[in-house]
Amino acid sequence: MEYIYAAMLIHKAGKKVEEATVKKVLESAGVKVDESRVKALVASLEGVNIDEAIEKAAVTQVAAAPAAASAPAEGAKKEDTEKKAEEEKKGMEQAAAGLGALFG
Repeated sequence: MEYIYAAMLIHKAGKKVEEATVKKVLESAGVKVDESRVKALVASLEGVNIDEAIEKAAVTQVAAAPAAASAPAEGAKKEDTEKKAEEEKKGMEQAAAGLGALFG
């Protein structure tokens, strides 16, 4: 996770996410750097619009949260409510997995 955070911090600072900058950030935080993970991270972010990826992930989480918190309509069966909640949870997990894959 610290590798992803390093990349996001570098991006937020307006710098290009490169191996050298990722290593500097990780070393400054006291993390033992794994060269292969740094290379994989930088390669996976090549050509990715990080702002757009973050926005899509945030929109997915915000949209799913109210639906999960809403009370069931009158006459709705408990099974239907549980099934919908499970489907929403699965959708959120898939979105999170997609974002995780994006950042390595």
